[in-house]
Amino acid sequence: MGGPAQADAGVVIVGAGQGGLQVAESLRAEGYDGPITLIGEEASAPYHRPPLSKAILAGTMEEAQLAIRGAEVFERQRIALLTGTRVTAIDCSDRQVSLEDGRRLDYRGLALATGARVRRLPITGDELDGVLGLRSLDDARRIRGALDRAARVVVIGGGYIGLEVAAAARKRGLEVTILEAADRLLARSATPFLAGFYADLHRSNGVMVELGAKVVELDGQGGRVTAVRTADGRSHPADLVVVGVGIVPDTALAEGCGLACDGGVLVDDCARTDDPAIVAVGDCTARRTGTGTLLRLESVQNAVEQGKSAAAALLGRERPFTAAPWFWSDQYDVKLQIVGLSAACDRMVLRGSPEDRRFSAFHFREGALVAIDSVNRPADHMVGRKLLDRKAALTPEQAADEGFPLASLTR
Repeated sequence: MGGPAQADAGVVIVGAGQGGLQVAESLRAEGYDGPITLIGEEASAPYHRPPLSKAILAGTMEEAQLAIRGAEVFERQRIALLTGTRVTAIDCSDRQVSLEDGRRLDYRGLALATGARVRRLPITGDELDGVLGLRSLDDARRIRGALDRAARVVVIGGGYIGLEVAAAARKRGLEVTILEAADRLLARSATPFLAGFYADLHRSNGVMVELGAKVVELDGQGGRVTAVRTADGRSHPADLVVVGVGIVPDTALAEGCGLACDGGVLVDDCARTDDPAIVAVGDCTARRTGTGTLLRLESVQNAVEQGKSAAAALLGRERPFTAAPWFWSDQYDVKLQIVGLSAACDRMVLRGSPEDRRFSAFHFREGALVAIDSVNRPADHMVGRKLLDRKAALTPEQAADEGFPLASLTR
């Protein structure tokens, strides 16, 4: 972390989510003793985001339980936390960040953990009251309050966030419709088999699942949404519309200071950008794989592991992120845990029973295990993470055999 910054300049971290906090804590764990400033635009201290669409909407978790760390941790680790503070610009030449209140902070090393924003619909009516997206705690509060008043909910988008919101609304006894433009749910993130399982799960719980349903307009009265219109001419009445059509990486600061971006801030396996003093982590990032394809991972695990790599990189150490990606989703009484990437798999074998909502789908490509989707089988998921991290030679025949001990390949 050399360069022209002042002698007392330390590390500045822009974004106080899971990834940004991980950079700060990992710097201390790595032995860094200089100043650390963690800047968050939201008023809240760092909190867990995954429960927002799950337990918070379902009412089974209190907001106080969302905090990742207590205030005493920041004091003990000497991490200066600035909440409710927006960074407006980065000057890479002078190594300074500008804050909205006019302050300028020097840095020796800078970490960008700016996350992403909800993708909005470019259609008439998107600005109406009652049309909400879910990304932040404030968003979850608004949706939870709206659910208390609503009778009919339309969820636009059949990704994981949309499905989790639909499940929470249905468990409240509300009338719920999911409108997905693609010909299946989870089109960007799951296999057709898993997508079909979730369509059946939601329909069996009373949700109307409409596929191939392109939304073209939102109708309103008195400034408030009343219905969702689809390209086939149908109108779906709604008191609340939740838009879950993906997120857009927040790369404005990175682009503004000239960092390379392509579907996210471009980083390598060590979270380094093309500026030697700047790293980036979490949902704002993208990286190229060995085959040259662009990879963006939206998960807590990715933010945490990249945060560890980024902290090491800021200290001149190389610690690439190599663990298999994993993710989870809670809907109704079903817990899905995914490890690996099932894109381009050419064979799938099942262990367990989809009818009983307890199974694991093992995905192979050219004979090698590449991913496991586990539904209500947490033991399979845990051993699966070890199998993929160790590149264990599990065969499709072994995966399908309930009697074969998966853990035997991890010893």
